[in-house]
Amino acid sequence: MDKRLLDILCCPATRLPLEILDAARLGQLNSAISAGTIRNQASLCPAPPLEEALVTRDGRWAYPIRDGIPALLEDECIDLSQLAA
Repeated sequence: MDKRLLDILCCPATRLPLEILDAARLGQLNSAISAGTIRNQASLCPAPPLEEALVTRDGRWAYPIRDGIPALLEDECIDLSQLAA
C-alpha cells in the first residue's frame, strides 16, 4: 500500500489512524476466516482469506484490502476482539 495514502486514511467509524495489519495477526485472522468463526459488522464471514488488511492503531478494528484497494466500509469492518474469544 502506498505510504502517502496510508498517512491520510482513517477508520470511518472511529476516525483512528490506520496501519497495515502485521503478518502474525493476519495469519490469526485468516485462520478464523477459514474456520468460519469470525464475522464482519454485517454479520457475514469474510471470504476469501485476506492477503492484506488495515487495522486501527488501537488494534481493535480491521478492514480488508482487496486487489490493493482498502474496503473502508463499516459493514466490512472486523472486530479483532473476536480472535481472543
